[in-house]
Amino acid sequence: MTSNRFHACATCVNFQAEKLEGKMKYHCLRLGYETKSHYQFACWDPKEHVKKLMVQKQTKE
Repeated sequence: MTSNRFHACATCVNFQAEKLEGKMKYHCLRLGYETKSHYQFACWDPKEHVKKLMVQKQTKE
């Protein structure tokens, strides 16, 4: 498996961040539980701007 520097919860379409009681809470809408921005799961679906960055990086190589 190759490493993908973009692969993280924070770059996924299902990632939701909200401020509650003065603290940031991160939640995966697809999986239905709290997560952290740097976690990685196999169900990752990158946001559109991340897909564009991945294509740009691939064309540079």
